[in-house]
Amino acid sequence: MIVPFGHVLGFAATLFVLGLSCTLLRRQTIMILLGVEIMLNAAALAMVGGAAHWQQADGQVFVVLLMAVTAAEVAVALAMLVYLRQHKGTLVADAFDRMNG
Repeated sequence: MIVPFGHVLGFAATLFVLGLSCTLLRRQTIMILLGVEIMLNAAALAMVGGAAHWQQADGQVFVVLLMAVTAAEVAVALAMLVYLRQHKGTLVADAFDRMNG
């Protein structure tokens, strides 16, 4: 492995913290979803780094499955955003406080 495993985990942790802060501090739903995507990419990076470090393909196979789930999540989330934008006229998360089940 060319890059040391500690550097890969450090970069993945930094990405995860940036995604978490984006998710918690922003009010627009697009930015919240972008933060979730960054966190998923950080987890995938850590799994690929671990798979390369221990020379096992399990982490890489799991990342391929994670990418498929992420693509489905993005499609559903964008459909929800289009629906909410048409009915509420905004994408600010505070405007959706009446969505309690």
